[in-house]
Amino acid sequence: MRWTVRLRLTLFYSGLFLVAGVLLVTLIYFLVEHSPFPTPPDAPTPPDASTPSAAPAPSAAPAPPAGPEPPVTPPSAAPEQNGNLRRLLVNSLIALVFMAFASMALGWLMAGRVLRPLGEMTATVRRITADRLDRRLASSGPDDELKELADTFDELLDRLEAAFTAQRRFAANVSHELRTPLTLQQAMAEVALADPEADAASLRAVLERLVAAGRHQERLIEALLTLARSQQGLHHRRPLDLAGITGQILDRRGEAEVRLTSALRPAPASGDRALLERLVVNLLDNASRHNVPGGWVEVETAVRSGRPTLRVANSGPVIPPEQVPELLQPFRRLETGRKAVGDGLGLGLSIVAAVVSAHHGQLEARALPDGGLEVTVSLDPPVDRVEDDGAGVA
Repeated sequence: MRWTVRLRLTLFYSGLFLVAGVLLVTLIYFLVEHSPFPTPPDAPTPPDASTPSAAPAPSAAPAPPAGPEPPVTPPSAAPEQNGNLRRLLVNSLIALVFMAFASMALGWLMAGRVLRPLGEMTATVRRITADRLDRRLASSGPDDELKELADTFDELLDRLEAAFTAQRRFAANVSHELRTPLTLQQAMAEVALADPEADAASLRAVLERLVAAGRHQERLIEALLTLARSQQGLHHRRPLDLAGITGQILDRRGEAEVRLTSALRPAPASGDRALLERLVVNLLDNASRHNVPGGWVEVETAVRSGRPTLRVANSGPVIPPEQVPELLQPFRRLETGRKAVGDGLGLGLSIVAAVVSAHHGQLEARALPDGGLEVTVSLDPPVDRVEDDGAGVA
């Protein structure tokens, strides 16, 4: 027999009723047995008319002084009282047994009625699969704990559906981005091998193109690994300064094709230095690549509202404000969706968003009225102690 919740609730209700009934019967029996009320006296026997009247009884003795006196039960009433007590006890036990079975039946019915929404939830959950995440419990009962449970589960399904959809889209984009250069490499190699008159110069040109395509794939795979690592969260935190990280990256960049201005004020924070370096590099690369000839890039670090902040703004083409959130998704580019020109991978800003999410920070991106984009990253202030699980930086 399976110990279901309904069965356990029924036994629990019945057990409580049985214990309460036994206590009630015991209390009644105790009160009746030790009742302070006296037993009523027997009725006097009427005198017989044929019997001569007895002599008048002598005058009664004077009554004793008034005072409390315990009631005296006639000896003839004791057996009758004991019999009544036994009948009361037996009848009470019979009624208790009957009510115990009645309480079990009522408890079974009430437990089934209370747990009916759980059965409906279970049936709905069994129909939910990875391919049918659009189903919801949609509880319409009273606002109680069961409805709160159903609403919480529906919110979980919303997050799971969004995560599965993003994962499928990401996998499809990755397969397309990797298949296209592989197909191109295979075609270039087949054309070079099929040409019997190919000389060393032409073969060298084909090999250079193959090497360039391989480097592009290497960059893409490295970016995908960084994105996956960022989405897994942080394994350790260390104190650092956004101004110092940004300054070092700016010093390594050398001459820029755009006019670069920076205002680096101290911005102490805590986090993964490797991921934050990748964040700064991606923001600067995105600002320089998606710009106009003779454009500008502004970089600023500071502490705003108690939070270390990095701001990168650039000139560039006009971006519709409604398309800005799409730029934070993997393989989304402004020019023509996924088929953008240039050497960009379409992963720069999505990696930035993943790194910010891993640090529990805030990311704000807005299109500038005259063209270009402004990205502001706010992180948590530095913690008093360093959290480290012993894992090194990949």
